[in-house]
Amino acid sequence: MDFSLVELTRDQQIFQRTVRALLDEVVTDEVHEHERATGDGISVPVHLALGRHGWVMPEWPVEDGGAGLDPVCRRILELELARYQVPRIGLGTTRLVWAAVERFGSRELRERLGPGVADGSVRFCLGYSEPDGGSDIAAARVRAVRDGDHWIVNGSKLWTTGAQCCQYSFVITRTDPDLPKHKGLTMFLVPLDLPGVEIQPIMTYGGERTNAVFFGDVRVSDDQRLGEVNDGWTVLRGPLDKEHSLGPGRDVLEDLSSLRQYLRPLETALDVAVAWARDSTKPDGSGPLADAAVLERLGRAATEIELAVCTPGPLGRVKIGDVMIEQSAQLMDLVGTEALISAGADGALGHEGDIDFTHRFAQGTTIYGGTVEVFRNIIAQHDLHLPRASFPGAKVVI
Repeated sequence: MDFSLVELTRDQQIFQRTVRALLDEVVTDEVHEHERATGDGISVPVHLALGRHGWVMPEWPVEDGGAGLDPVCRRILELELARYQVPRIGLGTTRLVWAAVERFGSRELRERLGPGVADGSVRFCLGYSEPDGGSDIAAARVRAVRDGDHWIVNGSKLWTTGAQCCQYSFVITRTDPDLPKHKGLTMFLVPLDLPGVEIQPIMTYGGERTNAVFFGDVRVSDDQRLGEVNDGWTVLRGPLDKEHSLGPGRDVLEDLSSLRQYLRPLETALDVAVAWARDSTKPDGSGPLADAAVLERLGRAATEIELAVCTPGPLGRVKIGDVMIEQSAQLMDLVGTEALISAGADGALGHEGDIDFTHRFAQGTTIYGGTVEVFRNIIAQHDLHLPRASFPGAKVVI
């Protein structure tokens, strides 16, 4: 494996400066204040600004609304978006869903939605989980019943992050309850402005907003269907595998660890803790950095972060969740009461009460993007080649 630095060409350096200039302009204090207040996970003005430059789908040709970026420039863009802390959940979910639309949607659907995806005006969220389904997506009970050229959809989805800022939800439905659970599913791209769709916010402990989405006799046109009837699991597998870092074709410039972005708040919190240790003084004039135990704990946090960054794929996903919870608590304990001060309050450390935020955010990182239990099963089956677990009462899937 080649760990050497990538030497940027002159054009790539110019592109990096161009990205930074735009983000300096559009990622304002108001953008971050809005995110702290709402937890939306999406900044619509920033998303639209990226669309104007072809950076929502940066690998697309310019004539299709993209920017035709080479892999290095795409990586530069992603790193700068992370460095500027751009709220971009909708960017990720839109890209995941579009891959399924491109493969399984009709030509008319692709031509109708493609320009809006490229310019940022069309965004997709994920309609997977249900209130009583846990992590078993294939146990979906939202019903879709055919009515001529439409389908009548009833039921509810949970944890549909970004729905309040998206135009469509990528919804898995049960179309034949008599078939085995993986066989009777059909995928739809459901417009969220249809009559009968209701979006209710759910605020997490970490301050993020997710949603419950209710469907009450929602009439969805058949041309919004993706793939064949009762073959929805085939449609869904592509986005799921991509989200779980499975399958071939990973870009060598991608993060090694799956869902590595969840670590970024901890990196910021560590920087804040180091600044606290450097700048704080005791009554005798000494500071925390003179204490070997403080140095050891800061060093342990830095080492654990690096280990998580370098742990590949699904294994990294599990490691990230463990590191986030353990080390955010360690930093909170090390700094003490000052670390409890939230953003906006007097005495908050860092720019946004970063240690407090990281500790709260960390609690959900074992769930977001699929629970670590799901990833442990993936590791067992795909990496260790262990047999699928069999539990008493489990149904056999045909």
